[in-house]
Amino acid sequence: MQLIQITKKEKIMAFLTNKKLTIVGAAGMIGSNMAQTALMMGLTSEICLYDVFSPEGVAEEMRQSGFDDVNIVATTNAEEAFKNAKYIISSGGAPRKAGMTREDLLAGNCKIAEELGQNIKKFCPDVKHVVIIFNPADLTGLVTLLYSGLKPGQVTTLAGLDTTRLQSALAKKFGVMQNQITGCATYGGHGEQMAVFGSHVVVAGRKLTDIIGTAEFPAEEWEQMKVDVTKGGAKIIELRGRSSFQSPSYLSVEMIRAAMGGEPFRFPVGTYVKTDKYDHIMMAMKTTMTADGAKFEVPQGTAEENAKLDQSYEHLCKMRDELVTLNIVPPIAEWSKINPNL
Repeated sequence: MQLIQITKKEKIMAFLTNKKLTIVGAAGMIGSNMAQTALMMGLTSEICLYDVFSPEGVAEEMRQSGFDDVNIVATTNAEEAFKNAKYIISSGGAPRKAGMTREDLLAGNCKIAEELGQNIKKFCPDVKHVVIIFNPADLTGLVTLLYSGLKPGQVTTLAGLDTTRLQSALAKKFGVMQNQITGCATYGGHGEQMAVFGSHVVVAGRKLTDIIGTAEFPAEEWEQMKVDVTKGGAKIIELRGRSSFQSPSYLSVEMIRAAMGGEPFRFPVGTYVKTDKYDHIMMAMKTTMTADGAKFEVPQGTAEENAKLDQSYEHLCKMRDELVTLNIVPPIAEWSKINPNL
């Protein structure tokens, strides 16, 4: 009996936390993959699966997978889902379909983000961290932050997927393992206007800037690769007949793991930015993400890369201003009335 108790205690101690993780959109492909990934990583002993469509089938599959030391709750009730939640990952928006851009989802998904933020403020205002991954993530994350009342570093958006797409493309091009491609980063908006930074990339010990423009890697091929990276999500739809779900699921769970005090997140994240140059926007920056939340610094690249980042910011501002026109958010001057942290 004593041996059983020790074993059980060791299993409980293996979790990063015993605090509640709520996965929003859990009945979908992304949400169900997030649930399994979180369980396999051993993040927490308390997981709530929430969706407007019953996620009970997902919960049953997880229980039947043998995750017998985790309390898995499935619900369609917002109060039950968010009450006492300390960590949240949300994929609870409409997915992209063939021919759509992320921006096409702006109005509908930002209304969903507004409701999410209000639910957080109402039911779990002391939540520690929220990760948003439904598109257009920079804007849905911004709306969630505004209406949740949380501090800027407590809400982040998925941006690392763009960086891994660049890393993957370079690894395939040069026939090396992905971990031999270092310094990859994409910044700005999570969309076709993102800024692809190659000036800090090292390929198996060689600077990418020394290879671009040679017979091995002509400049035209590099330019096309950057375009392909920005359209990586559309490529997945073309290849699989549906929007990406495994890669965003995995990376978003890595993000929440970092917020729980686990291994720091390896890639850029989207975070609320307020500087002299970039203001009142959510966008991917050079970030560190830990249990203290997300902290950022403005990346420095070549003049061309910096200009591309400026263009990406301007594109995001246009979409943000469209949300004002649609009455989804008030004018920026009034944001502090809703969220004093902004």
